[in-house]
Amino acid sequence: MATGIGSLPYLSAAPALELIFNSIPELPHWPQLPAAGDKEGLVRQFLSPLLERGLVIEAAGRAPYFVAAAKDWLALLTEFYHEVLEHSTQAAIDSFAFPPEVAAGYYAFLKHLQQEGPGPACFLKGQLTGPLTMGIVVTDENMQASFYDHDLREVIVRSLAMQIRWQARSLQQFGLPVLLFLDEPGLYGYGQAAFVGLARADIQECLHTLIDTAHEEGVLIGIHACAGIDWSLLFELPFDVINVDMYNYFTSLLPYVQECGSFLERGGILAWGIVPTSAEAEQETAASLLSRLAQYQAQLAAKGINEAALQKQLLFTPSCGTGTLTTAQTTAVYRLLQQLAEHYQVKYL
Repeated sequence: MATGIGSLPYLSAAPALELIFNSIPELPHWPQLPAAGDKEGLVRQFLSPLLERGLVIEAAGRAPYFVAAAKDWLALLTEFYHEVLEHSTQAAIDSFAFPPEVAAGYYAFLKHLQQEGPGPACFLKGQLTGPLTMGIVVTDENMQASFYDHDLREVIVRSLAMQIRWQARSLQQFGLPVLLFLDEPGLYGYGQAAFVGLARADIQECLHTLIDTAHEEGVLIGIHACAGIDWSLLFELPFDVINVDMYNYFTSLLPYVQECGSFLERGGILAWGIVPTSAEAEQETAASLLSRLAQYQAQLAAKGINEAALQKQLLFTPSCGTGTLTTAQTTAVYRLLQQLAEHYQVKYL
């Protein structure tokens, strides 16, 4: 099947939903609409629970930041953890829901499903920002990335865990399996000189907590990471799906073929980000991308990865979100996704 990453360039949900349900009806996702306003941005969209509780504030000229030096910080933190520890109650989980003004695409997606039904959908996909990305963007009061602070990092993870619970339950109302993606462009910083303080153990611990939360809620969880990274960091974790930008960074996967093979042996699904999210989408065809796919699968099989697993345990996605593209380029991307899924199913299924 094919699905999208999340963002689209539209100002309203209607054209985004039309494109999604027409192009990738088996695994539709709700659309993020960053062009509609800053509140729908990659990080800001999932920051509302911390802003509403006064743990994080926004100020002109700087990134959102934790107010850990405030006199009432301990009281705010205590109340926050009291709510988090009540995660078994629906009321507590509902308090971490999207405000309508930050996720118009999400509520339009739900309305569409309620009115039209899921149609041929086999899964529903949701997404949220990953803890590392949020922890890099949101700072402490001294403008240092909050991810480096254990206590602040824990607040981020616990907030995202509650949002996973809410989004999972919200999407499960339609009776279909749910797949959630963590969008983690911040992973590119791991191993870079500018982020020398990022510890592998800290990153994996945060991600593991969110994986466990998703599995407790009975949903699958995947991760999307931009560019080429140390893929072993993700293959070592119990993700159900790992998304790689194969179009631009396939070679970044080659040093980790053993870990990738083990991931597939455990039943993991490799999501092939093989449709470019650039002007190149208007030059590529399903045939050219399928040829590229076959070439890449052959390279991985030659290095010892089970070929049948490579051919069966896969999804097609764009290389990244389409929020920065033109609407014509976005249409080309989703048309290619549709054609890839259709042609591949005919060939192998």
